[in-house]
Amino acid sequence: MVNGVRSIYFPERESVRENTFNHVWTQELDSVFADVASYYDKANYVASLGLWNRFRESFLSTMKLQENQKALDVCAGTNAIGIALLQKQPNLQVYAIDRSKAMQEVGRKLAEQKGFHIESTIGDVHRLPYPDNYFDIVTLQYASRHLRVMDVFGEIKRVLKPEGHFYHGDMLRPDNRLLEKIHYSYLRICLTVTAWIFSSGPAALNCRKYFVNALSMFYSADELSDLLRHLGFHDVTTKTLVGGLVGFHKAVKKQSVKASEIL
Repeated sequence: MVNGVRSIYFPERESVRENTFNHVWTQELDSVFADVASYYDKANYVASLGLWNRFRESFLSTMKLQENQKALDVCAGTNAIGIALLQKQPNLQVYAIDRSKAMQEVGRKLAEQKGFHIESTIGDVHRLPYPDNYFDIVTLQYASRHLRVMDVFGEIKRVLKPEGHFYHGDMLRPDNRLLEKIHYSYLRICLTVTAWIFSSGPAALNCRKYFVNALSMFYSADELSDLLRHLGFHDVTTKTLVGGLVGFHKAVKKQSVKASEIL
């Protein structure tokens, strides 16, 4: 719902999330991602039971790309999506922004190994350092649980051109309560196992409980669709996998209405 109960619900939900996790978001996550940067993609492959690449391909299948478009990957991490976009359409201009220098350094090397250039910025994604109406495409994947979602989505909408496309992918909170409980139990186990396999440092080890809690307070696929509509996106579509544990959303920025069209 764009109006009524949902309009009140989202700011309250975001306030609770920020109050609960603000210390982790502002004081701990940089150290976590510096710790895991060198093995981040491998750890995700193990934790997803080998499905990680399939998830990425499913996410990419929701996108329509054209030559010479400007694309921004928000929370770009190791540039997995930016590289995949360039493999799909080599004539894109791809930009990346992430808070973690360590993750982007890994991403820079991976892009260079494949002969690609991605314009990287290290910064706070809650305040994107780009002009209004600048990008044709913005992507964001596997990071929204760690963000003030309404602020970031609002910034993404600002930098998108009218009729530009926003593609979002993340782990989501499933509607099925039994599946939700099973998933959280699995996450607790797999986070410990992957930490042992890759010899995680104290920063990552100390945040294992946080990663489960952050997901439990995140949104379902339908709720995230409602949030996008609440923020003014249109043509919102959803694709879910594994019973709603993973979801991909596509949303379009509305064309600006000229004053002459209103009169």
